Amino acid sequence: MCKTDETQLALLARPAPIATPVAGPQISPTPTPRGSRRTRLWELDTHAHCPVVGVCLPIGVLRKLVDKALGGQAVADDYELHCGAVADCKHRGAIAEAVQRELDRRYALALKAAARLKTTDALAAWWSQALRAQDIAGPFWATLTHPRCTPGLAKQAEGEVHMLQHQVGAATRADHEQLQTLRAKVGALTGELAAAAQHAHRQAQEHARRTEALEATILQLRARLMARETAMATLQTLEAAAPDLRSRMELTREVEQLHRLCSEQQRALLQSQEEAQRQRCRANELHDALQRTPPRSGETLPTDGADAHALTGAVGERAVLCVGGRPASVPIYRQLIEQTGGSFLHHDGGEEDNPARLDATLAAADLVICQTGCISHAAYWRVKDHCKRTGKRCIFVESPSSTGLKRALLTLAPAGADGAVNAA
Repeated sequence: MCKTDETQLALLARPAPIATPVAGPQISPTPTPRGSRRTRLWELDTHAHCPVVGVCLPIGVLRKLVDKALGGQAVADDYELHCGAVADCKHRGAIAEAVQRELDRRYALALKAAARLKTTDALAAWWSQALRAQDIAGPFWATLTHPRCTPGLAKQAEGEVHMLQHQVGAATRADHEQLQTLRAKVGALTGELAAAAQHAHRQAQEHARRTEALEATILQLRARLMARETAMATLQTLEAAAPDLRSRMELTREVEQLHRLCSEQQRALLQSQEEAQRQRCRANELHDALQRTPPRSGETLPTDGADAHALTGAVGERAVLCVGGRPASVPIYRQLIEQTGGSFLHHDGGEEDNPARLDATLAAADLVICQTGCISHAAYWRVKDHCKRTGKRCIFVESPSSTGLKRALLTLAPAGADGAVNAA
């Protein structure tokens, strides 16, 4: 049971404190009820208020009642709130009346059932039955306030409730310890279960991957088997129709192998020819470099007046593309073309420049001069094909020199249109 000392605990906030109880224990015998009037809360024995407040009212409800009765907010903890309420319930006041109304409202059914009991023995039997049923809050309040409740019955009910509280507290502590143990076990089992679930999930994924791989392998093997069976059936049908089919197929395979070998040999031969051509071009370049020095900037090539007039008429303002040629001769080619009023373009024919750029250069040119001795076979056929498709004039020069280029340009003059140089 709670402590009911002489000084009330300061448990409630503003605006009004709980009334201070009279010094000394308030022990006064409960008057014998008369008629059908129920005993009020503040009329009960002083030892009855603690179990009534503690058992019949939840602590949350008690705090709301106290806050509402005083118009403030309780600042005490639960134990101090309980002790202060018990002290105030011993005297009629705002808190005692609020608790009285709440108990009557909360346990109206129990009060109605107890009101039908007309004797103390009937009330005692009813209380015993409620105690065995473990439903004591309402019957306890109804029994203590019943007009036929004697001091002996009240003391008996208070003692039974007191012992029941002790038993409930012990059971609660045991349940709490057991709950903590069970929580620890649940935590451990939860961790084990999660680990097992992850392991099972990984195994399921691995099994699914293996199954998919096996199914894919089975499908591939089935496809191969079907293809082989189809080929065998087709071969048997063909062999039946043509007995010498197998030997023909072997001869066909040998012919294909020979074709492949011929193609490889042709590619090797072309590569050798291109390499030999490149070597010849380099040898010619070295020979020219040793024999003469390229003209300095600003110098002009020696040409007579007739040749200059003929070159100007042949080239005019056209863009002349020179494909191939030795690098040392390119400045001479440029000077010769630009002196005649033309625009000079050059592509080395696949030696160093990207062959893919040749098409763009061909498209920008009006006249093409191809140095056949210093370009690759691929560039040669590309130039010839482009000029044939577009109708551009193309002159093929076998000797990569300035003299050969001049002769090729002279063939374009009106008077020299019948030159011996090949035109595409």
